[in-house]
Amino acid sequence: MEVPAEEVTRETQSLILKYQKNARLPGFRRGHVPASIIRQRFSEDLKSDVVEALVPRYFRREADKLGLKPVSQPRVTDLHIHDNEPLRFRASFEVMPEVKVEGYRQLRADKTEVNVTDEEVEQTLNGFREQQAAYTTVDGRPLQDGDFAQASLDGRPREGQGKPIHMDEVLVEIGGKNTMPEFTANLRGVGAGEERTFDVTYPEDSSDRRLAGKSFAYTVKVQSVKQKTLPELNDDFAKELGEFADLADVRKRIRESMESERRQNAEREAKEKLIVQLVQRNEFEVPDALVERQLDSRLDRGLRALVAQGLRAEDLKKMDLKRLRSDQREQALQDVKASLLLEKIAEEEKIEVAEEEINREIDALAEQSKQTPEAVRARLTEDGGLDRIRARLLNDKALDLLYRQSA
Repeated sequence: MEVPAEEVTRETQSLILKYQKNARLPGFRRGHVPASIIRQRFSEDLKSDVVEALVPRYFRREADKLGLKPVSQPRVTDLHIHDNEPLRFRASFEVMPEVKVEGYRQLRADKTEVNVTDEEVEQTLNGFREQQAAYTTVDGRPLQDGDFAQASLDGRPREGQGKPIHMDEVLVEIGGKNTMPEFTANLRGVGAGEERTFDVTYPEDSSDRRLAGKSFAYTVKVQSVKQKTLPELNDDFAKELGEFADLADVRKRIRESMESERRQNAEREAKEKLIVQLVQRNEFEVPDALVERQLDSRLDRGLRALVAQGLRAEDLKKMDLKRLRSDQREQALQDVKASLLLEKIAEEEKIEVAEEEINREIDALAEQSKQTPEAVRARLTEDGGLDRIRARLLNDKALDLLYRQSA
């Protein structure tokens, strides 16, 4: 690529004027340093600034002229810049691939029949009863199966097997299916005010990964013996749950909610299968820059989710991010392919995103971030977020079309 000599001279003169305004050199007042001195003292800086100003401008102009869509920053080589001569350089960059999508109208995904049994409805209803359970103190007898020990406990791990545990007023169900057998065996027959010390070894497949495979010595003091009472399953209970007419209404709403969730899950799984089929039918090369960008996005979302779940900063620093990138690279590649193919389908099918749809997204983001829609729009416009939202909605619509036609 070549930038005309007169354009290089014009940019150089403009930069010299800026340097003159700010340069402070011994023997000269600020703003009165001669241009010849500026050229002499800041020769390399001027060249660097000229290149920084002109190369991106002419690179974009030449790419547009050739109908190219760069997806990476240009790598500039063979740079030649001399006084009164054109600026010459080579630029290497990745471009958006030409995507051809075929066979998408023939894609098919199995539709899962959604069914909710009466037993599942009753299980959910009983879960609501459990949430409303009352625990009353029983005096004059020790703990027996089915009782709950209200207790305080201290757990001391074996050396190197975790951190100490302390809990106050915890409820331990004697003989409960989720109660470790050691607790049941050692607390059965114990009365209020009594204390027991015993060891507990957690299985390797424990649901709490912090305890899995570890051994603790527990000291447990029983404060009181409790019995659980569940509310009666009647219309009064239904009204206490919320705006329900009666128990039948509760069951109806439970069934509808479960059916809706399963339909959504089935649709999501079907769409995932359609995307896999779509990518398999349409293989093409993807620029590394797009894959790296998608990797950045996936890792950022993943790490944010871990932080929201309580991941500490010191644990974050220990993570092998290089390995994480490597592990997710193939999925990032498939994500990019799917996005480009869906974008092409939207173009083929003349799918568009209305401004009202963009506005709804902005309103939702504004509510989440406690900002005005105007402030959110300004930020998204500045960082390219509006284009990303539009592209996502366009892809979603294209995928909805694939799902509907696959029926």
